[in-house]
Amino acid sequence: MTETRDRMPFLEHLRELRARLVKSAAAVAVGTVVSFVFFEDILAFLAAPYHAAVPEGSLVFFTPTGGFSVAMSVSLWGGLVLASPVILYQTWRFVSPALTEKERRWAVPLTGVFVSLFLVGIVAGYYALYRGIGFLIEFAGAQLTPVIGANDYLRFTMRFLLAFGLAFEFPVFLFAAAAFGIVTSRQLAEFRRWAIVVILVIAAAITPTGDPLTLSLLSIPMYLLYEAAIVAIRLVLRR
Repeated sequence: MTETRDRMPFLEHLRELRARLVKSAAAVAVGTVVSFVFFEDILAFLAAPYHAAVPEGSLVFFTPTGGFSVAMSVSLWGGLVLASPVILYQTWRFVSPALTEKERRWAVPLTGVFVSLFLVGIVAGYYALYRGIGFLIEFAGAQLTPVIGANDYLRFTMRFLLAFGLAFEFPVFLFAAAAFGIVTSRQLAEFRRWAIVVILVIAAAITPTGDPLTLSLLSIPMYLLYEAAIVAIRLVLRR
């Protein structure tokens, strides 16, 4: 496209946006089909923390359509994960004409860091899930027997993993804020004590299990990423 973004007619904006959305939706559809083919493997992966906590237990569904609902939820979740590179690429293609050459140079490495931190957060969340599920079930005591619906468990699991993935993204937003001149590395360093409190509050909200180990699995990496963001702002932006 040779025209700059600010000279494009409004309808041209809409046509391009529609094209990007259609391609993203197609990628999600293909990813959902692929995930449906491997539905049982994905479900076994997500259910592993529950089976580790309740070796003799099994996830159940309570309505005739419950099994279909679980399969569709898992497949759509997997489709979104598989299609995420395409979605990011289509987003980049839509906004890139409006960026300066310098901003384009920043976009590629920031996107790589964004995706990498999200994946690391998902992995950390998965291991935290082992501890969290066990704690929640043991907290009920010996008088209660867990009979957990598959939909309820998967909803909790996917929100838990998504929360971990998003929590690991905050250094990218700190770096972007510093790049736009909103904050400086000195201000972030001076805010360090309050940052610890904020991180603990966020970690406690994301990990409602209440045990220190699960809380540490999120809060410690978040604080280390906070310090890493300060160093990156000092070194990269100064250069």
